[in-house]
Amino acid sequence: MQTLSSIVEGDGEVPALPVLLRRLGEWLTPHVYTEIATPIRVRRDQFLNKEPEFSRHLKLAAAKCGGTGWVLILLDADDDCPATRGPEILTRAQLVLPHKSISVVLANREYEAWFLAAAQSLDGQRGFRFDPADAVAPETPRDAKGQIGRRMIGGRYREITDQPAFSARMNLEQARARSRSFRKLCSEWSRQVGE
Repeated sequence: MQTLSSIVEGDGEVPALPVLLRRLGEWLTPHVYTEIATPIRVRRDQFLNKEPEFSRHLKLAAAKCGGTGWVLILLDADDDCPATRGPEILTRAQLVLPHKSISVVLANREYEAWFLAAAQSLDGQRGFRFDPADAVAPETPRDAKGQIGRRMIGGRYREITDQPAFSARMNLEQARARSRSFRKLCSEWSRQVGE
């Protein structure tokens, strides 16, 4: 058994990511049990731009996952290119924790883009309506939260409650097929846990 400790930036990701990661484990590595620690929430700009904050949170994550565990940094890419920014963050993190397994995944553009990638499977959940005519490339819109909100009865997406609920219900195959950044999360899980 190993423990995964994660660093996230959103309030909704604190309850949502453990739900999603447990589902990934059941799907990708059902033969291996991975303990999922409660995520550490950071302010993205301070975490990335202030070296003492970056180092402090990474060391806290390392302490939470123990000697054989691994650290996952999951942030929204926003306007950054995940293929460029992710390796840059990983290199910095490895300097702080040279003997620790670390993964960096940047959700392109937001965590909620993964819900857009699996939108068909969320039809009818929590007032969400999927209309194939409204389908968008999931990682293209800058405001994935807004895209989801506009498709919900009442027009409001509530990150704290809807994000964990959608993480529990989204079709993981659909998300992996339609989102490169979700495929990156899946491949990092398999690489770290499936070894």
